[in-house]
Amino acid sequence: MNIDLPRAVVAFLAAEKAKDSAALARSFDEDAVVRDEGHEHRGLAAIEAWHREANAKVRYVVEPLEASASGSTVVVRARVSGDFPGSPTVLRHCFTLTADRIARLEVRP
Repeated sequence: MNIDLPRAVVAFLAAEKAKDSAALARSFDEDAVVRDEGHEHRGLAAIEAWHREANAKVRYVVEPLEASASGSTVVVRARVSGDFPGSPTVLRHCFTLTADRIARLEVRP
C-alpha cells in the first residue's frame, strides 16, 4: 500500500486476516461503532459478535489494495472475495481513529 497505516488499522487488518474476532475487537475503542451492510454494531462485544457471525456465515478474504489518510480518517480500499454472491467485490473500509484505537468503521462499496 502507499502509506504507513496507524497501529490500530494494522492490528485490525492482521486480525481480519487471521479471522481472530477477539483480537479484531481489541483494535477498537470501547464505545466504537461499526456500520456494515446497513447495520450498526456498537461496543466491543457487538463488534466481536459482528465479526464472528460474518465469518460463520460466509468464508471470505480481505485483500487491501490501497489506503489514504486525512486527519483522523483512514480509508482502505480492499478486494473482498469468498463464497458469497457478487464475489469478488471492492469495498472501502473508512476508519475514524481516536488516540490509538478505532472509534468508527464504515464498510461500503
